[in-house]
Amino acid sequence: MPRGKSSQNTDILEYALAHLEKERAEIQAKIDHVRKQLGSASAASSSSAAASSASPAAPRKKRVLSPAARKRIAAAQKRRWAEHHKKLAAGE
Repeated sequence: MPRGKSSQNTDILEYALAHLEKERAEIQAKIDHVRKQLGSASAASSSSAAASSASPAAPRKKRVLSPAARKRIAAAQKRRWAEHHKKLAAGE
């Protein structure tokens, strides 16, 4: 008896897999169509990259902050922490 159930489950899973792959292909076609309408130059490359699960072609460049920007950010964060600590002290 268990062998029959296993075969039946396999048949159901294979049918579901085939149906889901068909839906995925239809959705990918719709995505490609919308990208083409938007004028995206990477429509073809992104669809093939999504299908093959490949990593992006070029890594993002690291953003660099100037020393002045770092000081402004640090000062703003210190002010936020000071306000936070004041609220904690007032609440106690």
